[in-house]
Amino acid sequence: MSLRELAIVLGWTLAALAIAVASVRGAIAYAHRRGMLDQPGHRRSHKIPTPRGGGIGIVLACLIVLPGVFWSLPGRWSNSTAAGLVLALLLVAAIGWWDDHRPLRQWPRLGVQLAATALFGATLLDDSHLTWGWLPLLMLAGGWSINLHNFMDGIDALLAQQGVVVAAGLGCLAVSVQQPALAGAGFVISAACLGFWFYNRPPARIFMGDVGSGSVGMLLFALSAMVWRIEPVLLWPALILSSGFVVDATLTLLNRFLRGRRWYAPHREHLYQWLVRSGRTHGRAAAWYLGWNLLVAAPAAAVARTYPSTALALCVAVYTAAGTTWIVTKRRCLRPAPWKDRHVTP
Repeated sequence: MSLRELAIVLGWTLAALAIAVASVRGAIAYAHRRGMLDQPGHRRSHKIPTPRGGGIGIVLACLIVLPGVFWSLPGRWSNSTAAGLVLALLLVAAIGWWDDHRPLRQWPRLGVQLAATALFGATLLDDSHLTWGWLPLLMLAGGWSINLHNFMDGIDALLAQQGVVVAAGLGCLAVSVQQPALAGAGFVISAACLGFWFYNRPPARIFMGDVGSGSVGMLLFALSAMVWRIEPVLLWPALILSSGFVVDATLTLLNRFLRGRRWYAPHREHLYQWLVRSGRTHGRAAAWYLGWNLLVAAPAAAVARTYPSTALALCVAVYTAAGTTWIVTKRRCLRPAPWKDRHVTP
């Protein structure tokens, strides 16, 4: 990117950070006024009533800034694709905001989420001149991304830091293929998540809520799909960046399904929840995932981008390693430590 483009990206990124910080501060006061508090319980990992809905700060920052990013920076994206992304985000955020105020059944939420991913997928396919046969796959991938990020939003800082790292990584992939607008979008989303993280780091002053977790899942899916459309081989490093969350959510729900449990019911069986249940703090549990992202996923994604012929094999290797780590670590969490009297029951 040129110096001018870098300056524009930096300006939009700082604007997103400022909007997110200000909006989350307002969301804390709003949640207390409306009684939007998550109460402690046996299926939750926090111990004091905590406001929810802070993810509205991420949403507002992205809704305000992303159109400016696509308008002011060069790239291959049409106005319809940018509009499709913003409208899809608005739909997912709206149903999440509603759910934060008045809990909904899972099927209306899922219907709106799939409609949002279909809207974005249709504009992306039209812009890329691909056949409509890709639309069902994009809908399923988007719906899964929205829900897996919702499932993984259960302890302080975890989802916020994931959004910071993965969105920044996708922005770097866009830089590597000379796509300033897409790079700017990645860094803006990363900055918006960082603005929320300031209030969500342990001990959290506010939780993200469905308005935020679903929106982050939608945004990371959209960025990954757009990177894929620029250069298909970039799908593999994009998937590598999300490996920690994808493996935890997928293996946890597969395990619940095989045991005959309702996969969508509230539970505390994700690996990050077992880390907390076995005695680790929220900060230490989140550090496990940050360590994976920085020490394994990010370097592997960089190698996959530099040497495209190795990208698929590296992606398979990283997911295999992540799955193995999930199994081994969960077994260690289930095994009572010899210096503790209490027993952790699966």
